[in-house]
Amino acid sequence: MNVDNHVIISVKDLKKYYNGEAIKALDGITTDIKKGEVVVIIGPSGSGKSTFLRSLNLLERPTSGTITFEGQDITAPSTDINLLRQNMGMVFQHFNLFPHLTILRNMTIAPMKLHGLPKDVAEKKALALLARVGLEDRANAYPSQLSGGQKQRIAIVRALAMDPEVMLFDEPTSALDPEMVGEVLDVMKKLAKAGMTMVCVTHEMGFAREVGTRVIFMDCGKIIEENTPDEIFTNPQNDRLKSFLQKVL
Repeated sequence: MNVDNHVIISVKDLKKYYNGEAIKALDGITTDIKKGEVVVIIGPSGSGKSTFLRSLNLLERPTSGTITFEGQDITAPSTDINLLRQNMGMVFQHFNLFPHLTILRNMTIAPMKLHGLPKDVAEKKALALLARVGLEDRANAYPSQLSGGQKQRIAIVRALAMDPEVMLFDEPTSALDPEMVGEVLDVMKKLAKAGMTMVCVTHEMGFAREVGTRVIFMDCGKIIEENTPDEIFTNPQNDRLKSFLQKVL
């Protein structure tokens, strides 16, 4: 896994408040994400993990602070949000596939409409991506004919079809049956090995430990501790992190 020193996303003093300042979902987040990094965000429910992730592509509009993506302040009003989201693939807990379209159509609709790819080029690319996750034989199936693990693998390669610079994962395995979790994590591991910049919110501590280049622990809308997986899991410094790990490991 090659991490270079090129900062792809820079977050400065990010805040997201609701009801005035009654609920501080994000309370001053500052961090940089470098090209090729796999940043894994862990923490208790309600700690702000998903709000932070969703802020990176403006699915959540921050109250204040800045997010710079490839040198551009994306929190500026002039930002083309649709263009930004083409460069940041997003995979959710639930697969968000169009139920009335085949898998192939699900995968080609955005590259054809947004990138202007001809149908034959988009389909060839989609089939190659499906082959990467062992699902090329399901191209003409509908989402209802697939297992949860298969749908999530499709959701990942559908995002990859747009050639994003960064992939964001919001608890991608939390809605899956336990035996299907492994097949989705395997795809994510291969992506990481191929050098994709990834930011993942997950409860899968084994994945965080094995694949992450850096782990961020959040609580109460703040980054409490961040370090290498080895340091986070074997030598945690913060008492809140220690008690969290005792419960989840």
